[in-house]
Amino acid sequence: MLRQIERFIREQDLIPPGSTVLCAVSGGADSVTMLHILYRLREKLRFHLAAAHYNHQLRGAESDRDQRFVEQFVQLCCGQHRQGDGTVLPAVPLYLGSGDVAGQARLRGAGIEETARDMRYAFLRQAAGEAGADLIATAHTASDNVETILFHLARGSGLRGLGGILPKREEIIRPLLTTTRPQVEDYLRRHSLPHMEDSSNQNDDYTRNRIRHQVLPVLEEVSPGFLARMADTAALLRADEAVLTGQARELANRAVPREGGLAIDAAIVAAAPDPIASRTLRLLLGRLWGGDQNCSAAHLSALLRLCRGEAPSGQVHLPHGTNARRDYDVLLFVPRLGPIPLEAGPLPLPGVLDCGPWRVFCTQEDYHGQPQGPWDFWLDREAVPALGLRPRSTGDRLTPPGRLGKTVKKWMIEEKLPRFQREVLPVFHCGGQVAAVAGLGPDRAFAAQEGRSAWHIVVVPLE
Repeated sequence: MLRQIERFIREQDLIPPGSTVLCAVSGGADSVTMLHILYRLREKLRFHLAAAHYNHQLRGAESDRDQRFVEQFVQLCCGQHRQGDGTVLPAVPLYLGSGDVAGQARLRGAGIEETARDMRYAFLRQAAGEAGADLIATAHTASDNVETILFHLARGSGLRGLGGILPKREEIIRPLLTTTRPQVEDYLRRHSLPHMEDSSNQNDDYTRNRIRHQVLPVLEEVSPGFLARMADTAALLRADEAVLTGQARELANRAVPREGGLAIDAAIVAAAPDPIASRTLRLLLGRLWGGDQNCSAAHLSALLRLCRGEAPSGQVHLPHGTNARRDYDVLLFVPRLGPIPLEAGPLPLPGVLDCGPWRVFCTQEDYHGQPQGPWDFWLDREAVPALGLRPRSTGDRLTPPGRLGKTVKKWMIEEKLPRFQREVLPVFHCGGQVAAVAGLGPDRAFAAQEGRSAWHIVVVPLE
């Protein structure tokens, strides 16, 4: 199994020599196995290793138990290691984080799983920054991949969804993606490695658990080796997807900026086969939406009808405050007409404020190193006795913690915030200075301090 994972890492170029990898460790079987294997491979593959654990505070004493276990495991099993030539590899540092996921889900009006994922990844990216890590490893296995594929198949999916989980996406890598859960269990037994069981994994109220406990065993019984073959099939489908996306990218590159959005010849999209045309449209929307390509099949079908129809005009309402408009031979993606402008005014501390396309939540909390993101951040209460809200002004500057200062405009461009959002993103100011910007996060002069009272700001779209 060690050789199998090493080969997969090399084939996919998951960990270039000299990299630093932050290993996400829940304490479960998969993540313990991944940490142990990466610990053993770090010398041979020449990379540095750190670990991180996030306590979601969802299972009371059980969540705290998992955190204590991870601390003990890293200390006992991932310490200094002396190599054959006498040099010593350092112990693996551990970064800890926690957050009230249930409370945040209620605040945002979102689901527990979605909120947990958002908060966990925000913490992992923060911990990666502290560790100097360029990669974050998560313990998704071949079994997880098949569960994902079956879930997409049941819900209805195109080729991209049936390709399952990517081995690498941006800074996230999945070294165990060709490893099945039985292989993980065998590895743990062979090396006498302990792990924690999450009681929620036995709850078949969750769709994934029903697939895992009720569907996969039947498929494996009907056709032994099903998991491994599905993993191979997913790899083939991902290769097909890459070719189609490459062809679509060539078409999308013909789009030009116009009216604060993008314009492309409608005939180009209309003439393309459906698989290429739909991917072209997704790529264009991703450029407008800061990389987010999530668009329903119904929206894509409506866009294709708009391009292929005989009518010289028409429009489709899309997510993120976007309109697609047909103007004779041109398809335009533009911000929705008539956005509610942000008006300068005070933000209630604490309180909730609806401002244009956004809803801003502010609560008073003690800051204990909770992960911060561009839309969910903490400001020091003592440094911020009052907080105002307004649109961006020329000359506004922001210096995020641990980074150099730049104008807000430059930050918005570098962070790929959608062009038509930039004039309606809330700027939080205190005493004439920019304290934070929605989509970018806080300025270090106003950022929350460990162990001190803070204002917890969450910005969500109203749409």
